Amino acid sequence: MSKSLEDKLERGRQYRSFDVSEKNIATRAEGDTDMIVEGYASVFDSPYLLWDGGDYKVWEKVDPRAFDDCDMSDVIMQYNHEGRVFARISNKTLEVRPDEVGLFTRAFLGGTELGRQLYEEIAGGYTTKMSFGFTIEEDERTTESHIENGIEIITVLRTITKIGKLYDVSAVSIPANDATEISARAYCEGVIAEAKEEIRAAEEAEEAERQRQDNINRIKTLAEVFKK
Repeated sequence: MSKSLEDKLERGRQYRSFDVSEKNIATRAEGDTDMIVEGYASVFDSPYLLWDGGDYKVWEKVDPRAFDDCDMSDVIMQYNHEGRVFARISNKTLEVRPDEVGLFTRAFLGGTELGRQLYEEIAGGYTTKMSFGFTIEEDERTTESHIENGIEIITVLRTITKIGKLYDVSAVSIPANDATEISARAYCEGVIAEAKEEIRAAEEAEEAERQRQDNINRIKTLAEVFKK
């Protein structure tokens, strides 16, 4: 991984790769010389396994309104979130907008030689996935715990409800690229620690309530005895 991508991760930028179907980025012919690709960099309300740590699992989904107030003023299209820019909103070679499915992306790649090469890779089926780089402002979480084969399994479902800024959409060679892997790990390590603490606190509160009820029952029993 390059130093520039590491710096982006350290500044809180996160990455996710999505597979809407067998092919979520494809070429579209609109003329003999046009090189247009379309696809989805994100999908809505479709939980995906973000992290599997054996005794804990984190699932995540994107709320359909997560992009409502998102800064998408100058999103760029890259390959694996780094290197050259193939298209961008500011020069009108890139369109990025949420629709009923997810974050729809449409890019013209005929403006540069490298862009035309990427178009051919997508047309030939060598590059078939998309990802996006973003920051999160708000989310919601639910945590569940159950015993499986004598082991406590913690499951967290995170719903991204507000994305602050969209930096880039990228064609990616494989769905789980390094950026996605590292940003997911960084998030999950923190959220699992929080989930374990929440469960511990809930168990302590449950035990305290049980003891309180036991004390009340003992007092009632003694009161009945003294009445006699």
